[in-house]
Amino acid sequence: MRLISFNFTKIDVERFSDNLKDLKINTGIDISDIKEVKSDFFKSKEDLIAVSFIYTINYEKNVAKLFFKGNLVVSLEQKDAKEVLKQWKDKKIPDNFKLVIFNAILKKSSLKAIQFEEEFNLPLHIPLPSIKPQEKK
Repeated sequence: MRLISFNFTKIDVERFSDNLKDLKINTGIDISDIKEVKSDFFKSKEDLIAVSFIYTINYEKNVAKLFFKGNLVVSLEQKDAKEVLKQWKDKKIPDNFKLVIFNAILKKSSLKAIQFEEEFNLPLHIPLPSIKPQEKK
């Protein structure tokens, strides 16, 4: 499975409050559609699958919200693509496929979110590496 393309179609960032006391940050991914892509541009023995998603980061209680809507396209072996499309008819996603697309969404969206969190002076939704002093023995 290969990631062919990834793009955002909508980004919305709002800060409602400066009260960061007892802050809770919740994230979520919602897959809104999965469909086969027919393309003359990509000639491959593999099938192309498009995934539409929504990724949200909520700063509770009503402090801020980041909203990302987008699409990604992956190439899959034909039998795997058929299985994904078959399960999607029941709004289910095979675990191995879900793992790959969720990781792609998290990676791309989190990088973009960090930019906005910095601009809107919000705490980061994920911890970044930091250096700490060595403990003296």
